[in-house]
Amino acid sequence: MKYRCAILDDYQNVALSYADWPSLTPEVDIKVFNQPFRSTEEVHRALQGFQIICMMRERTAFLRNTLEALPDLKLLITTGAGNKSIDLAAAAERGITVAGTGTFGNPTTGVAFGLILELTRRIGFENARMKAGAPWQVTVGQDIEGLTLGVIGLGKLGRRVSNVAKAFGMKVIAWSANLTPEKCKEAGVDYATKEDLLRNADIVTIHLVLGDRSRGLLGEKELALMKPTAYLINTSRGPIVDEKALIAALSSKSIGGAGLDVFDVEPLPLDHPFRKMDNVVITPHLGYVSQQNYERYFPDIVDDIRQWLDGKPVRVIAPK
Repeated sequence: MKYRCAILDDYQNVALSYADWPSLTPEVDIKVFNQPFRSTEEVHRALQGFQIICMMRERTAFLRNTLEALPDLKLLITTGAGNKSIDLAAAAERGITVAGTGTFGNPTTGVAFGLILELTRRIGFENARMKAGAPWQVTVGQDIEGLTLGVIGLGKLGRRVSNVAKAFGMKVIAWSANLTPEKCKEAGVDYATKEDLLRNADIVTIHLVLGDRSRGLLGEKELALMKPTAYLINTSRGPIVDEKALIAALSSKSIGGAGLDVFDVEPLPLDHPFRKMDNVVITPHLGYVSQQNYERYFPDIVDDIRQWLDGKPVRVIAPK
């Protein structure tokens, strides 16, 4: 029997160039999907008959209804060591092996500061003007040295961002539901309540995992606490911020602007208001999209498949 393998959501059409996929072809037929699926029903139709499916993070969800619609699925591999868009319990019930990969570094930190610098110094904006033949500079930028960065979530990502901010000469304050002043002191930042962080920060950056407690964490009431000159940065997950409330705050200029790498619906619809707002910088979920990450993701996927074909242990992700 020759297995069928689907590589999903390869938007840049690069997956096959990052690993030794030909080493699998004597036993595996590979099909690459370059475009996002438009509906759950399309996912179910397109992936019939595949025993192996390779996911790119959370671009396509594999919840119970999808797993039940794919009776041939035996091996599901996600990039990264975990993926909240997979129903692990449902996969275990159906005897589907769920595996993961390693990752490289922390590319989200660079994206967060790229958004911060674009909002404050307008580098990309002025680059586009100059290449369009526009007159000399029109921007009066804001130096981030001396500004206060409010970090929501002081885990691995939040600490890395805090360290970079301090290197820029920023003051850093932090909050999350379980954060203590002692943990802040260990990280070399100041503790704040959520309300005080929102009131005092010149830039608020989010570094939380999306879950029941964090969904809609920043809504109309919270955004109203922010300075009218403050910027909100979200490189975590879109639904942590109430999108309608954020659009209203940006439209009324009650906050200075936002830098967003993540959205409620991805890819972001072409008619979405964020695409037309001059106080918003948007990027297409670049947080984990780096050459070094891809150089780790795809070889690990091939290795997982090889191990599974040979009946050897793979990097299993089991339900907790």
